[in-house]
Amino acid sequence: MTASVSGRTDPVVRRITTADIAEALTQGLRDFQAQPLFGLAFGLIYVLGGISIVLCVTAFGMVYLAYPLAAGFALIGPFVAIGLYEVSRRRELGQPISYGAILRTVTSRGEIGWMAFVTLFFFVIWMYQVRLLIALLLGLNASFSSIKEFMTVVLTTNEGLLFLVIGNLDGAALSLVLFSLTVVSFPLLLDRDVDFVTAMITSVRAVVASPGPMIGWAAIITVLLIISALPYFLGLLVTVPVLGHATWHLYRRIVAPA
Repeated sequence: MTASVSGRTDPVVRRITTADIAEALTQGLRDFQAQPLFGLAFGLIYVLGGISIVLCVTAFGMVYLAYPLAAGFALIGPFVAIGLYEVSRRRELGQPISYGAILRTVTSRGEIGWMAFVTLFFFVIWMYQVRLLIALLLGLNASFSSIKEFMTVVLTTNEGLLFLVIGNLDGAALSLVLFSLTVVSFPLLLDRDVDFVTAMITSVRAVVASPGPMIGWAAIITVLLIISALPYFLGLLVTVPVLGHATWHLYRRIVAPA
């Protein structure tokens, strides 16, 4: 074991398999069934966020930004889901669960604020990259009156197809980096008194220790979120809480008890 940035012993990271992911999903579903109101409340944040994004870009005549904004909103998902981690943690310990207790615990962990800044920083980078790609490939003053017009340009022109390929590859790379930094760090900061740098390093170590299962977990999250967002984001009401609870239980399997 090595010393962390704060001088404490680094958390021990264990390897996981696909069986651990399946069991974590099962436990996440059980947590949601046991505390559905909390899960639906946090899922509603995602739903309202997605709907607000679509309404805002439509109102400002920037419908072409709906997809990248929705994808970027998913980048800050680990921070939004922290309340779900706390519900699972309290249920695991047999502690009372209330919105006040969740808020007090989250706000008492100062390092979580720094991790929130990291996720927001990645969101800003993503949106700047999208605007840069639009300017370079579709025109500096590109503007589209409807999502249909935007999709027509993207899918029927060489520049549009290039924008689609580069944009998705860039987004995937950015998402993978952020996933590696946050998949364990948020639950770890909630669970233990460690600094956010140690939490991020531990999270990356977890991905490096089990690359196949962890990338598979990232793919599961991505696919489920996309499918759930299609029916007016309503599927996120269930998907987000189940994935949030499951992430907590996966963290428990990855990081050995103190």
